[in-house]
Amino acid sequence: MNYYFADVNGTQQGPFPVDQLAAKGIRPETLVWAEGLPQWQRADSIPELQPLFQRTAPPPPPTYPYAPMAPYPIQYYPPPDNSKKLAAGLCGILLGALGIHKFILGMNGAGTTMLLVSVLTCGIGAAVMHIIGIIEGIIYLTKTDAEFYQTYIVQKKAWF
Repeated sequence: MNYYFADVNGTQQGPFPVDQLAAKGIRPETLVWAEGLPQWQRADSIPELQPLFQRTAPPPPPTYPYAPMAPYPIQYYPPPDNSKKLAAGLCGILLGALGIHKFILGMNGAGTTMLLVSVLTCGIGAAVMHIIGIIEGIIYLTKTDAEFYQTYIVQKKAWF
């Protein structure tokens, strides 16, 4: 069957067979008429033209046998308590020359170095080690829990 349609300006076009109507850009709300129809009707109300307006679902996204990698590095989060942070910070400020704050964090080499410098120099090096301890204690206490955990527990940064 051939159909006439009214374009956007209301001008009558046609007649066209059904297969050419889609190429002409008719839409569901376009008014059409054919012999046997009593009046102009919307194109989507005519059963023969309804397949022109049915949309198919897009294909599903591809599946991968593995999960895609994250575009950023994995973050390490601190354990629930920050007892090492507090203990190391206070010992660094109060007993920095002895290197106890280093032993608390598991940095035995750095702690031994601080202790030996303090003892073997007959206390002269203790002043320098105490200043280093005070600075490190303040740094420990001013870092956030996550920064402290990442820097001193995970990465084992020994100095400053």
